[in-house]
Amino acid sequence: MARDKSPIVKQSRREGYALAPKAHKVMAKKTGIPGQHADMRVRGGSLYLTQLREKQKVRRLYGLLEKQFAKVMHEAQKADGLTGEKLLEYLERRADNAVYRAGFATTRRQARQLVSHGHFTLNGRRIDVPSIRLKPGDVLEVRAKSQKSEYFKNLPNVIAASNQSPLSWQKADAKKMKIEIIGLPKREEAEVGINEQLIVEYYSR
Repeated sequence: MARDKSPIVKQSRREGYALAPKAHKVMAKKTGIPGQHADMRVRGGSLYLTQLREKQKVRRLYGLLEKQFAKVMHEAQKADGLTGEKLLEYLERRADNAVYRAGFATTRRQARQLVSHGHFTLNGRRIDVPSIRLKPGDVLEVRAKSQKSEYFKNLPNVIAASNQSPLSWQKADAKKMKIEIIGLPKREEAEVGINEQLIVEYYSR
C-alpha cells in the first residue's frame, strides 16, 4: 500500500501549516521553507501557486498521495452540492480519519497504521483499508484480539492526549472501543484554516 513517508514536520514547514501536533513546537522555533536554498524559493506570487500550495496542504493533512487525492476530487465534482464541501466531507469520512477524529489515535498517520494493520472491524468485518468511506449507520470497533494489546488497554490516555472534541457525525465509546457513524460531517467540523475554493479552482484550470 503506497503512502507518503516523508517527515511530517518538514512537510508542515513547507506548507506553513502544522499538519500534525508535534509540528507546532518545531514551527515555533523554525520558520520558513526547509532546505539549504529555501530563501531562494518564492513563497508568494501567482494565484496558481497559492492554489497549488492549498491543494498540497490539504492532501498532506489527510495523508493522501496525488492520484488518491485527485480521485476524491473527481468524485466530489460529480456529486450534488458544493464541490469544495463535498471534498472535505469525503476526506473526513475516511476510516482512518474517523479513528483519528474519535481520539483513538493522536495523529492521522497513527490512525492509518492502526486501520491498515487490521485492528478494526467495520460492521463486524475486519478491514485493513484506511480509505474506506464511512456512511451513517456504520460501526467501527476494535477487534477483540486487538483489545488485549497494550495500546488499546491504554486507550483512555490516548484519547486524553488527542485533544479531540466530540463531533456531530460520530459517537465514540472508549469503554466499548467503538465508533458509531451517526451522520455526515459538517463543513465547520473540518480542519480549520482550509480554503477549499482554492482547490476547486486548481482542478478547474
